[in-house]
Amino acid sequence: MGVRLPSARTPDPSTAPRLRWGILGPGWIAERFVASLLEHTPQEVSAVGSRSADRAEEFARRMGLPVAHGSYQALVGDPDVDIVYVSTPHPQHHRCALDAIAAGKHVLVEKPMGINAAQAREIFAAARAAGVFAGEAMWTRFLPKFDVVRQILDDGLLGTIHTVVADHGEFFTPDHRIYDPALAGGPMLDLGTYPIAFARWILGDVETVAALGQSANEELNGQISATLGHVGGGQSLVNTTILSNTPTTAFVAGEDAYLELPGPFYQPGPFRLVPRGAEPLTHEENHAPHADGLHFSASDAARRIADGAVDSAIHPPTDVIGTLEVMDRVRAELGIVFPGER
Repeated sequence: MGVRLPSARTPDPSTAPRLRWGILGPGWIAERFVASLLEHTPQEVSAVGSRSADRAEEFARRMGLPVAHGSYQALVGDPDVDIVYVSTPHPQHHRCALDAIAAGKHVLVEKPMGINAAQAREIFAAARAAGVFAGEAMWTRFLPKFDVVRQILDDGLLGTIHTVVADHGEFFTPDHRIYDPALAGGPMLDLGTYPIAFARWILGDVETVAALGQSANEELNGQISATLGHVGGGQSLVNTTILSNTPTTAFVAGEDAYLELPGPFYQPGPFRLVPRGAEPLTHEENHAPHADGLHFSASDAARRIADGAVDSAIHPPTDVIGTLEVMDRVRAELGIVFPGER
């Protein structure tokens, strides 16, 4: 093909404008988000808020934060917070984001934006009306690796793309919160969002959905496999499970070449472009520690806010809502209903 792989165009996170962040929900992902911000960016983490004052204070001590609030409302009302990172359990994302927006704060919501597309639409509409930024922290989309993939796609190096296959499975024991139906548990929101968002990002809107599911127990779905038919004729196969570890690989196949993304495909790491009848080209990139890349979405939010924008251009509302619409349709096929949806 006589081509070279492009370089990432991702701006240096250390040069993004500084914002004062408030952390809403001091859990596992919040800890990694704060650590990533403090290590790689000039962003300031001003406060943490929890429904438990003890949890907030313990998190603040451990992460070196100056202020701990014993309620969500105190955090969103803090005048020293510019933007709220919502990392509460999934069913609370919607309400917490709306409360922060109502308090005049920008919001970056840990994925998923809401438990369904309707909630995401409401959050984005509220942010637009208030003139504040709202984004989903789908960290994969902001990684330099995926800017290289985007350029490969936009340059047409694969030719007409017919097939995407993506998988994400992790084994969890029943004592993990992912087994709690009250927290919208099961594989879809935590794991399935990655392969579905990836397939839709590559092939676009989805016309048809055919899904199969397997139960984890009497209350909870444990595995989902789906075939998606996209506008224009491309097809994708996606799988997600909490019943076993899987390779978490992906590939994108076109008429002229295919992309091979080894596991975990959604994290920093290498991939190969394999042309038809020519030597493969490799994007060299080290695997980073898990979740050490969350700062890229925060840096994007800071730049967009400085520009007066109310959403992200890299991961826009149409992509956030479109992915949740596909997830809604897959769940409808399988009769999966989350809390508050009935």
